[in-house]
Amino acid sequence: MAFANLRKVLISHSLGPCCRKILQDGGLQVVEKQNLSKEELIAELQDCESLIVRSATKVTADVINAAEKLQVVGRAGTGVDNVDLEDATRKGILVMNTPNGNSLSAVELTCEMIMLCTNFI
Repeated sequence: MAFANLRKVLISHSLGPCCRKILQDGGLQVVEKQNLSKEELIAELQDCESLIVRSATKVTADVINAAEKLQVVGRAGTGVDNVDLEDATRKGILVMNTPNGNSLSAVELTCEMIMLCTNFI
């Protein structure tokens, strides 16, 4: 799978190694940097077309406006309240999330908790 017009992605949080592999197999150069300040995030985005964040990274209007090449912001998780959607939309930046990404883990945990409870009955 190739990603048209995307060459480099910044991942601003720790994600599983399968994420990096999928992106690299798609032809992207992957850069992983964590705990970036707003200024550091802006500097890293100068040559990135895409950004993957979790809830701690704030993609503000300042970040969006300074990231000239940015085309896509992906939120690894539910919600996009940490992304300035108005400015992203104005600049034509696609913003997406993965709301069901942890469904299987949640089901597994629930089943394990139920089994644990049966041991105490």
